[in-house]
Amino acid sequence: MSAPTTSAPFSQAVVRAMQKLYPRELADNSWDNTGLLLEAPFVPSRRQSNTALLTIDLTKAVADEAITLKSSIVIAYHPIIFRGLKTLTLANSQQQSLLRLASHGISVYSPHTAVDAAPGGLGDWLADIVTGTRTSDSESHEPTKGESNEDPFIEKKRPTYTLNHHPSQALLHFPKLPTTSTTTVPHRRQPVIPQSPELASHPGAGMGRIVRFNQPQPLPTLLDRIGKGLNNPKGFPIAIPQDKNISDIEIRSVGICAGSGASLLAGLDVDLLFTGEMDHHAALAAIEKGQVVISLFHSNSERGFLAEVLRGQLEETVQEEWAKVREEGKDNEELKEALAEEDFEIEVSEVDRDPYGIVVLKSEVEKA
Repeated sequence: MSAPTTSAPFSQAVVRAMQKLYPRELADNSWDNTGLLLEAPFVPSRRQSNTALLTIDLTKAVADEAITLKSSIVIAYHPIIFRGLKTLTLANSQQQSLLRLASHGISVYSPHTAVDAAPGGLGDWLADIVTGTRTSDSESHEPTKGESNEDPFIEKKRPTYTLNHHPSQALLHFPKLPTTSTTTVPHRRQPVIPQSPELASHPGAGMGRIVRFNQPQPLPTLLDRIGKGLNNPKGFPIAIPQDKNISDIEIRSVGICAGSGASLLAGLDVDLLFTGEMDHHAALAAIEKGQVVISLFHSNSERGFLAEVLRGQLEETVQEEWAKVREEGKDNEELKEALAEEDFEIEVSEVDRDPYGIVVLKSEVEKA
């Protein structure tokens, strides 16, 4: 009689922790595909390490990283399986990654929009950035020596070019910041679409966030907060009404959506649309209405959350769930060795990055 097939005990603890933090009920299940997308069989003779690897996108490079780390499970924010599959072959690069991971005993879990909707999740993280909740930066932004209020989109000298990717968040060594701060700008916030029916375990959940400031905020101040909150990326797109200058604009309200926000934020009566991605026509329609649009490149609106928030949440919750799994399996001789190790690691991918980089224009050095 063959032994029952199961996934690695540590992977089970991580899945329990993710479902506790970000229940699938919070996801937009009308189109999204969340949960345990790949459950790799556990082979006691080839045991993986008690390591979970966090990433936004599960690329070939991230799969290589997970295999090198001997991870038990990858938490990939974006689902690598989105639609039904009729085959699994090596001809498809994403399927190839899944097959390789399965062959190494590595499972894959994707939470996606459950993380967006949860209180304390991605929506609130972005709201914390624009309200100063997670920083101690000054609320005012005055030009420093050599800085100018002139239009930053006008390049006055012949440029040279360098391509810059926002670095993987694991390399940025985010400090553990307090969840509240005396510099928080007084405001009210609410979901764009509240969760219905509301989960008793996650009150206040819902898709997107609307922030309404008690006092208007200068747009340059918000740009400063966003830049610092995202660890100073090389740049990000902004669209403003054609009859305005950045220095003249004040923001009373912000609509927020991680990832692609055009459909969720459409028709919202706010001054600023803050998202990861918005198509040309949606942005044009917004500035024609007098709104400002800030987009961060799709996954750069999500990636910092892994290191700054999710890693800490998982370390605490997996600690609880791993203790339960070890207790439940203590009499199972086949799992004895796997359950003996109490320690575990939650790692953030060092190779995960947005597919787009930014070509930065630099003036040529003038001859002396």
